[in-house]
Amino acid sequence: MRKEQVKNILETLDRVYGITKDGFYHHQPWQLLAAIMLSAQSTDKQVEEALPSLFQRFQTVEQMAEAPLEEIEDSIRAIGLYKNKARNLKKCCAQIAEEYGGEVPQDIDKLLTLAGVGRKTATLFLADAYGIPGVTVDTHVFRISRRMGWASGKNPVEVELELQKVLPEEYWNRINFQLIYHGRSVCMARKAKCGECVLAEWCEKKLEK
Repeated sequence: MRKEQVKNILETLDRVYGITKDGFYHHQPWQLLAAIMLSAQSTDKQVEEALPSLFQRFQTVEQMAEAPLEEIEDSIRAIGLYKNKARNLKKCCAQIAEEYGGEVPQDIDKLLTLAGVGRKTATLFLADAYGIPGVTVDTHVFRISRRMGWASGKNPVEVELELQKVLPEEYWNRINFQLIYHGRSVCMARKAKCGECVLAEWCEKKLEK
């Protein structure tokens, strides 16, 4: 895909979906990391509704680490997969407290050693918390970037590396939420609304039809 086409797509995404999004409710970096961990396979609405009381109940990373597992589960019961997430959250906070002095590391390799933190969570956290450029590849980014012809990788890491070459760095942090919005409303997995898509004229998948 030519640079001019990429530029047109990125400018269109900026116009339609904006260049910033509201982040999860938090006061400290560890709380943002916790919120992103909780958001996996859950809606933002479910997570946002649980966060204020969760962080009122456990106000420091040490309090979360030392809390009985049942109390953490009780605080996030409305969120999908809450039992597994509670275990990871407790262990993750313990690691942050014991290994990093209560400060969430700003290095992706160190983040990936934390319980419940995968590459997608780590990249998104670094972007939102510290403004560190990174392409976060979730299911929407993976699907749409392949349909657009930006990437052909077979897994998220391969697609991430391809997108870093295709996209200007200043777009890395926002491409995730833009393509999430586009994937939820237009470019769905099972039945894309190509006739309504503002990116259709540049889409390689569309051109194949």
